[in-house]
Amino acid sequence: MTTGSVTPRRLYLFQLSTSTVPVGAGRTLSMVSGCYLVELSDGRHILIDSGLPADAPLPPGMPPAKDAKNVLEHLDALGLRPEDLSVVIATHFDVDHAGYHDAFPQAEFIVQRAHYELARSGHPRFVQARPHWDHPALRYRLLDGDTALLPGITLIETSGHTTGHQSVLLRLPQTGPVLLAIDAVVMQRLFTPERTAWPTDEDQDQLRASTCKLLDIVEREHVTLTIFGHDGEQWRTLKKSPEYYE
Repeated sequence: MTTGSVTPRRLYLFQLSTSTVPVGAGRTLSMVSGCYLVELSDGRHILIDSGLPADAPLPPGMPPAKDAKNVLEHLDALGLRPEDLSVVIATHFDVDHAGYHDAFPQAEFIVQRAHYELARSGHPRFVQARPHWDHPALRYRLLDGDTALLPGITLIETSGHTTGHQSVLLRLPQTGPVLLAIDAVVMQRLFTPERTAWPTDEDQDQLRASTCKLLDIVEREHVTLTIFGHDGEQWRTLKKSPEYYE
């Protein structure tokens, strides 16, 4: 994509669903599934992830999600169609993040090379969503590490949850720097150097290193808002589409 002086203008948070997840001993955890839309100063739009596909079965013991609204419905509510998206940033290919990628065949997809190669190797973790992210019509640009996509959008390699996971740092004109941690840090209470990996995380040492990397970015870049990937309690306090951050 041509960059020039194009910068982020607005950030929309698409809350795709909410879930109350049992975590043992009678306790539950409020979690959300979400993705993000960035409106650029030239009127183009970038999507970050695409959410859970409609055909995805529920994991054993998982209650049905509530308030479900898929990415296409969110876009339609803003007067946008799939062909209006010029770029899709793929943070990783877990099924709850890549389930509608095939709805955007006209877009350029941007992913870390290490993650793409791991997924294409047949890793079982990414098989469920493979018909969606590995559709023959999709075009990928492969990155090697941290990359400034354009002024005000930086992709940050944050392995640990999985190899080649990436987070996103945005600079908005009024809000200032906003960090989308995605699944590098799924809950606010986990944003600490000595955190413990969850069963869905691949490598605790990498996860801690990526968490420290993001903590350093928050301090160094004076980040005003960090959004955690699945934190239901935090998302209750955030602006959701059609509201936006600018």
